[in-house]
Amino acid sequence: MNVLPQTVQFDADLLRKYDQPLPRYTSYPPATELAEYFQQVDFRTAIATGNYKKTPLSLYCHIPFCESPCYFCGCNTIISQRKAIAESYLDSLTRNIRQVGTLIASDRTVGQLHLGGGTPNYLSLSQVETLWNTLCNHFQFDDDAEISIEVNPRSLDREYLFFLKELGFNRISFGIQDFNSQVQQAVNRVQPERMLFQVMDWIRDAGFTSVNVDLIYGLPYQTLETFRSTVHKTIQLNPDRIAVFNFAYVPWLKPIQRRIPQEALPPGSEKLKILQMTIEELTTYGYVFIGMDHFAKPNDELASAQRHGKLHRNFQGYTTKAESDLFGFGMTSISMLHDVYVQNHKSLKSYYRAINCSELPIERGVKLDRDDIIRRTLIMELMCQFELSSDDIEEKYHLGFDYNFTEYFSQEQFQLQQMETDGLIKLSPNHIEVTPVGRLIIRNIAAVFDRYLRDREMSGFSKAI
Repeated sequence: MNVLPQTVQFDADLLRKYDQPLPRYTSYPPATELAEYFQQVDFRTAIATGNYKKTPLSLYCHIPFCESPCYFCGCNTIISQRKAIAESYLDSLTRNIRQVGTLIASDRTVGQLHLGGGTPNYLSLSQVETLWNTLCNHFQFDDDAEISIEVNPRSLDREYLFFLKELGFNRISFGIQDFNSQVQQAVNRVQPERMLFQVMDWIRDAGFTSVNVDLIYGLPYQTLETFRSTVHKTIQLNPDRIAVFNFAYVPWLKPIQRRIPQEALPPGSEKLKILQMTIEELTTYGYVFIGMDHFAKPNDELASAQRHGKLHRNFQGYTTKAESDLFGFGMTSISMLHDVYVQNHKSLKSYYRAINCSELPIERGVKLDRDDIIRRTLIMELMCQFELSSDDIEEKYHLGFDYNFTEYFSQEQFQLQQMETDGLIKLSPNHIEVTPVGRLIIRNIAAVFDRYLRDREMSGFSKAI
């Protein structure tokens, strides 16, 4: 496969035309297709299949607690300043790890671990060590495994960071969102500039391999110029990766957002200008547009993997690791195996009840059929590599015995041709190439192959731009 140059082109008219609610395609089928009638035996069978194939492992632990709410947040969190609440949760979490770990063959190795939330550094140092030891007791980690954690810089000190590095963590991420104090106050996320630069200094001193920071555009009181200042200060921080998310104002789904002054939100035209400026500034300063809302330095593993056509995507986002079975531990976390996805209980009470009954705390799931797997391959190739070889798909899934690529996806041809007319893609007899203009609308292009969208209510998804 020919790997495309890393370029992206902004077209405001096309962005407006294609701006609609769509899945983010961290999986296909999307998590919205997980259902409560799922049979847990399918999960156990998928684990056994992975054991037989010795499929590599990726692990995720969800720590849901935060000391105070961020009004923009769409994550599954529990707000409490009573730190003792984490003790019961950690007990159940470690039991969850043990019960799944006993089902997984000991010769399967872990290439990736991520602690997310919530606020993982809500845990004390001794609690983090307990969690880490539990994971190490039940899983074998590769020597070069990516061990990452999200942290809240407002509740972090140098000792905590150095302890994480000493344990084995080598990657870290934290949210900036915006440097502007008025914006920070409006979303209840006040963190002075001096503090953010101090935290970055500590991270570098500790020797973490990679640092990711998050920004959000579309927050109250943001303007083109205030966010330009935020982008420049972020570049001064010199992170390895930068995620720039679009704020979705959905108070009917996330009631906490009602505390945000709606009249202070920037209009759509201003958001488009902010997005364009952000892309131009980051790429001018050498960051590579990876896809969706992610940027990385040219020497970063994500950029290198994309150049070589080896970038992947799962519930944790873009990843350099080969196709792995992802196991999620903790409430709301999702496990993503080859042909089975499952999600743990979203209610803390239900999660505890299942663990106490020695049951897998699975609330819902989905078993993929052959068509799901074929479409997943197409969607992830487009999302990650920005191109697709129909010959490769025909060969991998033996489509030639029944249909060729065009016949199999006959219902999608009209949309593809329309997107080619709009300049989003280039079509040839055996190839789909996403143009620099189309890369900002990659979710729309991937959605062409999503058969679930034909019947699904899309109001629960964030808009593409």
